[in-house]
Amino acid sequence: MDLIRTVAIIMVLMYHALTEPIIESQLTLTQYSVVWLSQTTYESIVIIGVPLFVMLSGALLLQPAKVTEPIKIFFKKRLARIGLAFVFWSAIYFVWSYFADHTAVTLNYVIKTLLNGGAYYQFWFIYLIVGLYLITPVLRILVAYADKKILRYFIVLWFIGVGLLPLFQLITGFSLNSNVFVLSGYVGYFILGVYLIGGQVKTGTLKWLWAAAIVWTFIGTWLMTFQFHALNQYYFFFYTTSANVIVSTAVVFMLLSKAPRDWPGSSHPRLSRLVHTISVNTLPIFFLHVIVLESINRGYFYLFKISLTNISFLGFNLTLSFLNPIFEIPLATAVTLFISLGLVLLMKKVPVLNKLIG
Repeated sequence: MDLIRTVAIIMVLMYHALTEPIIESQLTLTQYSVVWLSQTTYESIVIIGVPLFVMLSGALLLQPAKVTEPIKIFFKKRLARIGLAFVFWSAIYFVWSYFADHTAVTLNYVIKTLLNGGAYYQFWFIYLIVGLYLITPVLRILVAYADKKILRYFIVLWFIGVGLLPLFQLITGFSLNSNVFVLSGYVGYFILGVYLIGGQVKTGTLKWLWAAAIVWTFIGTWLMTFQFHALNQYYFFFYTTSANVIVSTAVVFMLLSKAPRDWPGSSHPRLSRLVHTISVNTLPIFFLHVIVLESINRGYFYLFKISLTNISFLGFNLTLSFLNPIFEIPLATAVTLFISLGLVLLMKKVPVLNKLIG
């Protein structure tokens, strides 16, 4: 599963790199077109980063063999890893908000923030994972003892409710009362992950389906933005349970599940070691990367030059206004990944700290 984790974290990093705010009024029509096309193309590919993580968690945690694990032991393991890291990185981001964004970090602010989504914008994913952990003991029984047809029925109901009905409403303007389909959110991805393990679909078919899902996302967004001028123009991006994202995530999950036998890096030991290193450090990278990315955008990193008389510093940054977004987005992603990984590996060499970062 190393490859799935690594691909997923790279997608999350790229998603955050490409969603850098821009002031449209400061761009020419040509510049705006290049930025929009670049962002939309990359986003059509990487929007599945978080759903991939959820599917992987389901594939690992809902294995029938784990149904006998006591609930107390299950939560103790999760708390030791996620709980400590959440507290540590929350404190770090409150400090970051105070110094970098000049946020008034009062006790009232801290309490409200922790109750409503976390210390910074990426923390919402931790709340999602905690919610899935809470229902894992129940879902383990379902997966272990239910017939495959029941799981398929569960997934189909979820797909109709979260994927097809909103699309039907988007196209027709008619909506069905939401109480008809009570299955919602990411729980379907969780079940889908364990359901698709071992699925047999030809690689060529999966690649065509992925390409179709990407085109679907891109064209749908283009139509909503420039043809229909809809208020929810980014529907196909904002709703990560939309039908296009579900299809894309499931296909990529199956492709990566088959990959150890034929992915190009499987014959290169160094690349395989790099993928494994990133994989085992995805949690601290996930927490840290926003500070690194914002530091790059704001010019907080410095290059220095030493002469006989003095040392001079030059702040450098990577932004959509600094470099063509076609190149800036993947470059910012790569720089953020390797700086984050390097810092995490250094922190893991420090006693006590290595247990706090995740």
